[in-house]
Amino acid sequence: MLREMGRSLHRVWLTADVALCIAMFGTIAYHPFFANSNGLSNYGPIAIGSMALFTGLAWQIVLGRFRVYESQRRVTLAQLLTRLLLGDAVAAAGLAAVMFTIGISAPPLMPLALAAGMFLGQAATRLPVMMVLRLVRRSGKNFRTVVVIGSGPRARSATDTILRHPEWGLRVIGYIDDGGVDFEPAVPEQKVHKVIELPSLLREQNIDEVFVACPRSMLPSLTPMVRECSLVGVPITLLTDLFGDQLPPPRVGSFEALTTLSFAPVHHNEIELMVKRAIDIVGSLVGLLLTAPFAGLAAIAIKLDSPGPVFFRQIRCGLNGRRFEMMKLRTMSVDAESRKHELLDQNEMDGPVFKMKADPRITAVGALLRRLSIDEFPQFWNVLKGDMSLVGPRPPTPDEVIHYQGDTRRRLSMRPGITCYWQVSGRNELTFAEWIKLDLLYIDTWSLMNDAIIVLRTIPEVLRARGAR
Repeated sequence: MLREMGRSLHRVWLTADVALCIAMFGTIAYHPFFANSNGLSNYGPIAIGSMALFTGLAWQIVLGRFRVYESQRRVTLAQLLTRLLLGDAVAAAGLAAVMFTIGISAPPLMPLALAAGMFLGQAATRLPVMMVLRLVRRSGKNFRTVVVIGSGPRARSATDTILRHPEWGLRVIGYIDDGGVDFEPAVPEQKVHKVIELPSLLREQNIDEVFVACPRSMLPSLTPMVRECSLVGVPITLLTDLFGDQLPPPRVGSFEALTTLSFAPVHHNEIELMVKRAIDIVGSLVGLLLTAPFAGLAAIAIKLDSPGPVFFRQIRCGLNGRRFEMMKLRTMSVDAESRKHELLDQNEMDGPVFKMKADPRITAVGALLRRLSIDEFPQFWNVLKGDMSLVGPRPPTPDEVIHYQGDTRRRLSMRPGITCYWQVSGRNELTFAEWIKLDLLYIDTWSLMNDAIIVLRTIPEVLRARGAR
């Protein structure tokens, strides 16, 4: 019953979003601001109506990829808003690309205006409904009944989590255990059923979901229980701490006909990563254009100051340790690399990184370029090529990577960048351990919003001339 009500609500949201998108498209098409800036309204009512209908349907397909039309019972309000925002942004980008490709004469700001209108309309309708539903569930209504497989510590932990979130509206009505282990004190013995009782329990009770929170000793019993849940159409959720508490969150994939669980260090949304790459391409092109005059003046100064090439090329380690040639404006003497071993005992940085504030290899012009961060400008070319990103952990050298221990190498699990938390958090005063901690924090909490915040924090750092010393 509840599952049917949930599906009905999702269909209502889907229908409402299609109608909202069509209405917004028509409103924007005939709005004086957009009508005057470009001739979209000249296509006529039938053509605009057809475009609006196509956009409305395609828009919801994109939103569906962001799981907007799935159950939001265990999703926070912030998570829902993030899904809507990203979905609308990607849909708008797709609409702009389609219009450009097929040559539809439309105002450049129309997809952005449509995305903004969609997001505001969706948020205005969904948030009140979600808050009301959560209040109803907290009062003990609109609940779903669940069964937990297991009766030990994992089952108790799962139960405690459910009890901490009454807004989820979940009610545990039973536990399944083979009787080979002692029950947890928090698990009522009268609610514990044997494995062979699961089929009758599923058929006699209105079970909405089954959670697997059993000990590893029960793994052989899971196959018939999963099969039984599938036969009666009850969804089964596997809590992956079954495989250990230290594993990262898994991602569902496939291996030919087999379904897989991938325990990668970090799972980032592929569509968001595509958006990040698109931003990198546009941002690097803009960066190259804006910094070209300054880089040109710096090149002249470098040539006048000391003999040698204008650019310094160095092998760095990028995504998953792949090597690439990073470009910078030369700030040191041409024999800097060969002289490095002479200065190792004066290294002021712990760990495998070498840094000196008064490095004698730095030229007079180089010191100024470093302080103003102008030497970093050629890295926009590395970003455009795809070796780097605008935002990401700084790329290490191969001789640094070979000394990485523990989870330090995990900083290579994301494309390196020109700026990151380290750049805007006092990079000259941080220890290597603090540096790595910031990089891993960035990777674990990555989002497009965090990237934007880091870029905004980087600008004043550069203007204050607080670059590398």
